[in-house]
Amino acid sequence: MKPRERVRNIGISAHIDSGKTTLSERILFYTGRIHNIEEVRGGGKGATMDFMELEKEHGITITSAATTCQWKETEINLIDTPGHVDFTIEVERALRVLDGAVMVLCAVAGVQSQSITVDRQMKRYRVPRLAFINKMDRAGANPFRVVQAMRDRLKLNAVLFQYPIGCEDQFQGVIDLVEMTANYYEGENGENWVKSSIPVTHQNEAQQAREKMLDALSLFSEPMTAMLLEDEEVPKELIWETIRQATLRLELVPVLLGSAFKNKGVQNLLDAVTLYLPSPVDRFVVALQRPNEPNSQPQIPIYSNPDSPLVALAFKLTVESFGQLTYIRIYSGTLKPGDTVYNPRTEKRVQIGRMVKMHANKREEVKDAVAGDIVALLGVDCASGDTLCSEEMPVSLEGMFVPEAVMTLAITPKKQEDSDRLAKALHRFQREDPTFRVSVDPESNNTLISGMGELHLEIYVERIKREYNAEVYVGQPAVAYRETILQRASFDYRLKKQSGGSGQFAHVTGRIEPSDEPFVFENKVVGGAIPKEYIPACEKGFKEAMLSGLLEGYPVTGVKVVLEGGSYHPVDSSEFAFRSAAHQAFEQAFAQAKPAMLEPIMLVEVETPNEFVGRVQGDLSSRRGLLLGSQTMQGESVIRAEVPLEKMFGYSTALRSLTSGMATFSMEFACYRRQI
Repeated sequence: MKPRERVRNIGISAHIDSGKTTLSERILFYTGRIHNIEEVRGGGKGATMDFMELEKEHGITITSAATTCQWKETEINLIDTPGHVDFTIEVERALRVLDGAVMVLCAVAGVQSQSITVDRQMKRYRVPRLAFINKMDRAGANPFRVVQAMRDRLKLNAVLFQYPIGCEDQFQGVIDLVEMTANYYEGENGENWVKSSIPVTHQNEAQQAREKMLDALSLFSEPMTAMLLEDEEVPKELIWETIRQATLRLELVPVLLGSAFKNKGVQNLLDAVTLYLPSPVDRFVVALQRPNEPNSQPQIPIYSNPDSPLVALAFKLTVESFGQLTYIRIYSGTLKPGDTVYNPRTEKRVQIGRMVKMHANKREEVKDAVAGDIVALLGVDCASGDTLCSEEMPVSLEGMFVPEAVMTLAITPKKQEDSDRLAKALHRFQREDPTFRVSVDPESNNTLISGMGELHLEIYVERIKREYNAEVYVGQPAVAYRETILQRASFDYRLKKQSGGSGQFAHVTGRIEPSDEPFVFENKVVGGAIPKEYIPACEKGFKEAMLSGLLEGYPVTGVKVVLEGGSYHPVDSSEFAFRSAAHQAFEQAFAQAKPAMLEPIMLVEVETPNEFVGRVQGDLSSRRGLLLGSQTMQGESVIRAEVPLEKMFGYSTALRSLTSGMATFSMEFACYRRQI
């Protein structure tokens, strides 16, 4: 077993088409995990990490894939994540369980819309990261502009630790500013990593870049500051340690350069992963002790110790022919096949059967797993986000952030025999993907599927046809609107029913008002006007009323409910009565509070050749888009706008015809805004 200090759990995340999967393929090749390189869009067998047929056809990553490889003395557990915003939950759950990350940026496009989303996710889970500026061989590559964009747009302390030897089609290699050596990559696939002295033509620039780097690092190290003031040579070991400590504290983002497709710079990145990113020992997580535990602290830190009681998080499920495959990250303790673990959510014991390490879609049996490992369990019944722990220490780890669905489709089976297969498919996909929701339209009785966007739902419809042989009719996409209120309104509702025997009585008074939060409940009842045990029932009643607004029946959001008083009957009052009264009271006040519709607004980013800018901007404006600005670089422009989702259906086809197929776009959910 590897010492825990020699293990790295890392993810590769970036905007779509930045070269994540190509980089993962090179990492597997140079670490000896695979013996020939396949390309994402190069025919052949396709990239190792994109193992689904749909991924190979579309040339995009749909589901995150895990693998393990060895670099020098270090074991690297690697997860390649999708870049497309529709599959953002895959990035979310990967970053939830990883210790470090590599953020890939395109040397030409720099910081793009999905880069901002990934940055937000990394900050949410406090994941230390390296940045890898890829595609240095492309026309218009400018790493210095990308580093500046990271500082300006992402507010990161990004520092270059390499200097390019040439750029665009002249890109030959990189200069390591710590060791002051030139790095070249020879052989058919760049496997011969050659270090030599810096070319004379680049010595001055490299020296200036090194001074700039040391100046930035000296803020984190007093010994280094003293050496620089004395004009002493700073040893590389001190530089490495300073970079590592600042990276672990999230105060620094080391930036490296390369071209994964041209096999340049990947070995240096692997060195940087082992030198600067944290091992499981450097990180800890906070767990909540179960509320039913007497004398318990509300929160306890969990450290990576194989001898401590077991704590693990199930972060991803896939349902296969033999049953459920559950990916888990072990935070503390040791797990072996045959062990019994405890699930605090269900309060049940779970027996561990087979345990495997994943290499994309291939499995390797393992006999035990310890703190810091990422493994998969076969046939264990649990949900995504469940904590598995030992019974003597029942704790619950924080789950992950799940974004709201923004688009809905109605689907109906074509034949009777398709309906059972469809039900199986939907049950499975719902378990696997928390952003995929299934519901039934109460009026038409149609099955509705909701997700993160057109592509997300399109992929699932395609999987229903391929994996389950179920033919379905697909309705027009529908938008997930919301309802809200624009002004304050009071309620005073008395529920009084008498029908022989004990009746129903509840009386509530108070007000509702607009709020920035989705729902806020404030209890201002004094003097026992409503007994304490009925207050939660009132809150439940208000929440139930918010599930369906009065305008179009969409969920209500952005409301603060203040319960001020009421009255009760010692015999006829009950939890049910107060819940019903609160429900009716909310509807009474909602009608008087100037209800309004909210629509989802998308942040759209279009990359287009300069000659089409006018057309694209005009088209976005005609879709009720609010133009936020544009950026021009090397004959290309990036246009940013906020556009109602309702107006974005079929936009990819319209954009293709507007720009002769030369423009690309990405969009992500921005906010809800009042419909005009």
